[in-house]
Amino acid sequence: MQNIVERLLQGDRRALARMVTLIESESPQAKHYLSALHAHSGQAHIIGVTGAPGAGKSTLVTRIVREFRQREHKVGVVAVDPSSPFTGGAILGDRIRMMELAGDPQIFIRSMASRGHLGGLASSTRDVVRAMDAAGYNPIIIETVGTGQAEVEIMRTAQSVLVVLAPGMGDEIQAIKAGILEIADLFVVSKADKAGADQTAAELSMLLSLNSQQRKAAWRIPILKTSSLKEQGISALVDAIEQHYHYLVQSETLQQRTQRQVRSEIQTLILQAILSTLQHAVSETEWQQLSNEIATHTRDPYSVAQELQQRLFSHQERLSEEHQ
Repeated sequence: MQNIVERLLQGDRRALARMVTLIESESPQAKHYLSALHAHSGQAHIIGVTGAPGAGKSTLVTRIVREFRQREHKVGVVAVDPSSPFTGGAILGDRIRMMELAGDPQIFIRSMASRGHLGGLASSTRDVVRAMDAAGYNPIIIETVGTGQAEVEIMRTAQSVLVVLAPGMGDEIQAIKAGILEIADLFVVSKADKAGADQTAAELSMLLSLNSQQRKAAWRIPILKTSSLKEQGISALVDAIEQHYHYLVQSETLQQRTQRQVRSEIQTLILQAILSTLQHAVSETEWQQLSNEIATHTRDPYSVAQELQQRLFSHQERLSEEHQ
């Protein structure tokens, strides 16, 4: 154990790549390593980039990474790709799109499948971010699947959230529906060289002015226009990202967000443990039988859930007695 942990803490890329593979494969070893790494994490600025498919997130992330590298930062990128709910296979196209960055030893990029996780974030994303953080990458950028309504999940991992909108995509109205105003720390109008960029920025500005919470907020959400094609606005965007981090630290908002995220993580870990125990306690045949009984209204879901809950507790008690 010490070998991989020590090598990772020294910034060994191969040790980090091995660690990420263990996390993704849900190896029991991964949790032991992550426990040892936890004390060495918490230094990185974690930036979430989200928005509708086709908004130009991957190209924008590539430009942001290049700008951070010019500023002598060691940058980590986690690109979460949509995975098929049937096969579990992911396109992992971001790896291809970001190939131009791959040759730089100070950049670590990993594509991950979302595995149908609701918020567009792979359930192991937090763990991968923790490993990158411990290996000295700062900032770490998470590019998420643009699934709209469920993107609120990004708030549970990132400290600064960029919402990317492209002109002429009808995103402005969708933004209100999806509650994107609630999660954005910065708005980016990408493809600003295209017609309609100024109108999109103006509509966003109007939406923000109508938002009573935003009018009272200490941090006024900036709207930045960028063009990856013409490489315009990228430096100003990175300046704004850094300004947001300084605001979080100085206002103690960072501490509040971290505590909220830690609570969310503990709850997720407990839920995963419960589901894992349930899988061991109930066979597939029994699941089918119970589902059939509920579907045919022979039994109700409430009493079945209570029965399984009691069985889980007795299962846990037996395990505890065996370990004593």
